[in-house]
Amino acid sequence: MTNRRDFIKVVIAGSVAAGCPIDLSLFAQMGAQPPIVDGEHNAICHQVRDGVHFRIPPVSARHDVVIVGGGISGLAAAHILPDKYDWILLEKEPHFGGNAYAMDYHGMEYPTGAAFLLDQEDDAAQLARELGLDMLPIKGWDSTIVQHKFIPDLWGENLDQLPYSSSVIESFKKFKKEMGAIDLKKREYELDNTPFSNFLAGYPPELLAWWDCYGPSNWGARAADSSALVAIDDFQSFASENRTNTHNTWPGGNGALTKKLVEVMLPKYSERMLKETTIVSVTQEKNEAHVTYMHDGKLTTVSAKGVIMATPKFITRYLVTNLPTEQSNAMRAMRYCPYPVVNLIFERPVFEKAAYDNWCPANRFTDFIPADFTVRDQANYKAKYGILTFYTPLPEQERSLMLTDAGCEKIARAVARDFKKLLPQTDVEPIEAHIYRRGHPMFEANPGTFTRLIPVARKPMPNIFFANTDSEGPESLTAGGIAAAKRSIREFEQRVQGAITAQRTVFA
Repeated sequence: MTNRRDFIKVVIAGSVAAGCPIDLSLFAQMGAQPPIVDGEHNAICHQVRDGVHFRIPPVSARHDVVIVGGGISGLAAAHILPDKYDWILLEKEPHFGGNAYAMDYHGMEYPTGAAFLLDQEDDAAQLARELGLDMLPIKGWDSTIVQHKFIPDLWGENLDQLPYSSSVIESFKKFKKEMGAIDLKKREYELDNTPFSNFLAGYPPELLAWWDCYGPSNWGARAADSSALVAIDDFQSFASENRTNTHNTWPGGNGALTKKLVEVMLPKYSERMLKETTIVSVTQEKNEAHVTYMHDGKLTTVSAKGVIMATPKFITRYLVTNLPTEQSNAMRAMRYCPYPVVNLIFERPVFEKAAYDNWCPANRFTDFIPADFTVRDQANYKAKYGILTFYTPLPEQERSLMLTDAGCEKIARAVARDFKKLLPQTDVEPIEAHIYRRGHPMFEANPGTFTRLIPVARKPMPNIFFANTDSEGPESLTAGGIAAAKRSIREFEQRVQGAITAQRTVFA
């Protein structure tokens, strides 16, 4: 008898199916549909990285500002720029949003990256209010699932629920007390340049396992490679005695914010916002910068009074042709986390616990989020499907898994397998798997990145300015990308004003 799932439509998001063949055997053992694989388009980027020489055409247009990158930082820069400036925005993907990008399945939205806002007053929250986007509070604190046990708000008052020995539980409590007593402001530089694992020495391996789960998902690194400042600061925010939950989100995570930005901007600026546009080079000239890009199969060079590089630094250092050596070296030293996101779609809800983010030590994924968490309690809401977003940051040595369909299969298969083991009561087959793969979306908060590398990496050149979340820190946040955009615009305007003043002085 033919399984009715054979007739379920599989939608291939975007155009990446041609560039990332799908192995139809994925999930065959579970009777499920093959995965939908989406992700970055990097063919020309890799040519730039590998030193392919392009014949650079002469300048054919002039702008006040060229913004490179259409993620949250680039979109925010375009939105914030005063109307008096002529600008263009260049994005290599077929959509805007970068790591804050949402997708949907039959009307149910789910995130593919950035999931929520930390602070109701930060730059991201302010932008959301400006756009009229109502934030939905995340009620309650994260859970942890270990040895099949669901523990709500582990670091609140529930450490005693851990399925460990009394001595291990007491060690968790001791750790909480000691970390809460650290004065971060007084020790900022020291802590940022100290591996967090130093503070875990002498504690049981169960505690290290929790942090080696939590760290990679939040700032890309396990305890041994994490800045102690970043880890302890984060810990104090959710485990201190005076903690306040200010987390907010939307269906689709922070992709709702970039989606709203695009909806507001496109009707007015559609001719200035180019998708599927890959940058070949950005060059500082005498009194301007030149940007060469590929669009519709054609190379074009434009000049600008200012270029805002809203791109990760590992990309930026290949694109900006004449970076100062110290700055290039700082960018080179920054490390990034390979980060596929796996969405499993079920015919019905399979996880209805009262937790938004659920931490799962010792699994192929670090955590997962129910797509409809924030709307479940709305009147007359009824879920059509169950969609769980699994975050699966990879250690650098496993980065190659994302380069092939077989590697993506291995990741997705492991996620589905581990989820069934984690919660046996949810033993139901997914009907689709959507894999969104990103090679290097998030900079790792390694020791010294915040206090030593970022300040050097973001130094403005005469006509080139550096945005993106990795221009702020201490970890990769949506609010940081917006803050970087604001700073870059200030630097650009100071440059323009300085040039005007100097010119007037010459002709006085």
